[in-house]
Amino acid sequence: MEEKHHDLRKGLLPRHVQFIALAGMIGTGIFKGSSDTVSMAGPSVAIAYLVGGLLLLIVMVALGEMAMMYPKLNVQHLIHKAFGNQVSFIVGWLYWINWIIVTVVELLAAGSFLQYWFHSVPLWLLSFLCAAFIVGINLFQVRYYGELEFWIAGIKIFTLIAFILLGALILFGLFPGSTSKVSNYTAHGGFFPHGLGGIFSAFLVVMFSYGGAELIGVSVTETKDSQRVLPKIIKGTVWRVILFYILPILIICGIIPWNKVSSAESPFVQVFSFSGLPGAAQIMNFVLLTAVLSAANSGIYATSRTLFTMAQTGEAPKAFLKLSKKGIPSNGILLTALFILVGVYLAYITPEQVISYLMTIPGFTVLLIWIGICAAQLKLRPHYKETPSFQVKGHPYTTLFAITALSCIFIAFIFNKQNMIGTIVCLVIIVILILISFTIKQKR
Repeated sequence: MEEKHHDLRKGLLPRHVQFIALAGMIGTGIFKGSSDTVSMAGPSVAIAYLVGGLLLLIVMVALGEMAMMYPKLNVQHLIHKAFGNQVSFIVGWLYWINWIIVTVVELLAAGSFLQYWFHSVPLWLLSFLCAAFIVGINLFQVRYYGELEFWIAGIKIFTLIAFILLGALILFGLFPGSTSKVSNYTAHGGFFPHGLGGIFSAFLVVMFSYGGAELIGVSVTETKDSQRVLPKIIKGTVWRVILFYILPILIICGIIPWNKVSSAESPFVQVFSFSGLPGAAQIMNFVLLTAVLSAANSGIYATSRTLFTMAQTGEAPKAFLKLSKKGIPSNGILLTALFILVGVYLAYITPEQVISYLMTIPGFTVLLIWIGICAAQLKLRPHYKETPSFQVKGHPYTTLFAITALSCIFIAFIFNKQNMIGTIVCLVIIVILILISFTIKQKR
């Protein structure tokens, strides 16, 4: 039986929403992607994470400001309110494609981490079992999704805190058998081994790593008392993420010379192995498994809610408005599950390089989504009925700075030869969506 009304149930508590955002951002981007960013910029990559964090802060405050003024609207609603159906159609489907790709890759990664313990089981089967588990969780009431995400995110955050404390002891020579390694920051080419170009080249991975913060804006319509708790959640989430990225990166670059950080395994595994603690690799493999399952869990949530919102504004088929008896957009989840199966099958028959190429696409789409959020805030601010208590400081210059910086990063990576395949795929998707949006506009 399906419910006839089309309102998502408010089953998420403040702690759920805060950890959903943390879970979306603290994943493979830090646990695995940090090896790529360190090789690009050396110790100075911490500056890229800091600048990216400041841009994240502006975007999230802009999102929070709009959510305060329009408490019943999520990100997709806000962009639709600011720019109408055509732009909202493009952004919505781009965001959906973004999370489909992320979800498929994260589930494949989960299967690969399980192979650490189950060597003889094929990757496709392990990935399929992970997908079935995550899809099943999302078919229950939203509070079960929130609760699972809360505890999975808790594991990651606890691991990062333990890593920071253990790493600090090793870095300053306070761990038994270790000596101070602070000199690694200036050795091997200095703090800026590749200059400012190295910092800039790391930005796409950094922005991909911070992607997921906007899930706060997706989940706002399912959050109890969102208007009161959202500002606190946004402030706490942004600063925690900046600390959980910058401190671990500085510790990695301090303990291991940046030019010896291996891309074959997580830098976190390398540091834990350096400590000599028994079972370190087993523990980190488990944490990495929970990290990618968490990201996949967030992906299914994001895709199904995005489809539901677009169906409300006529940008997706009305079939995605249907809710189960538990208040869940089951049709959206089932469509996502179908594409996950397609993705797992394609990964089964194609080389691993194809997946690594696809992983550049979320970096592009996150930039576009963030630009859209800032542009919507600029457009909607003059139409507020009252001055919001939680707002972007220095408006409109702060928001314009964020739009300019994000646009420059986007343009720079379009012309970067290393990102050529991801760029072509991303631009083709955007062109197709623009053409479809014009066709729909003409029909209307």
